[in-house]
Amino acid sequence: MENPVWGALPAGAQDRIDALLAKKHHVQAIKAIRDASPQPVPGIHECMDLVTERCAALGLLRVPRVPTAPLNLDALTAKVRGLPRRPAAIEAVWDGDTEGWFVRLLAVMTAPNAEHDLALVQYGGDLRLFNGEVPPWPEAEDASTVGRALAERFGVPFHFGSPEAPTDTSLRWWDSL
Repeated sequence: MENPVWGALPAGAQDRIDALLAKKHHVQAIKAIRDASPQPVPGIHECMDLVTERCAALGLLRVPRVPTAPLNLDALTAKVRGLPRRPAAIEAVWDGDTEGWFVRLLAVMTAPNAEHDLALVQYGGDLRLFNGEVPPWPEAEDASTVGRALAERFGVPFHFGSPEAPTDTSLRWWDSL
């Protein structure tokens, strides 16, 4: 059965929304749904449900993310040793989706450029922002502490472009090469 919100959207709007979802621009897709919808405009939760349905229909659902907890330096060291080649750096980067912000701890390789997820750190959803519980962001603090120690074990640099606040626009380690 087709979602009634989806069925009420013009075909051109449906195409734009699917294109946004293919680029993982979920928040922009929600806005596009609301902007293109006839009255009464669907609520945020209805739009989020539609985004999930469209991602499933388009084969875009990510593997559910399971935060790594607690961060264990010895386990992460073993994970890095199991990689196909030695990392050039250890990096922490913010990532986010409609469920909130999280920090990815990565082993970064060069020649060719590649990254390997080592851990995903998230200690709550973005509701914390409205409850005044952050900053500081404890996941950023933990990822920085363990990331630095891990980088030191391998004699490589550690990089975290924005440890103080979530953003998806900070420079990556290989941008400095």
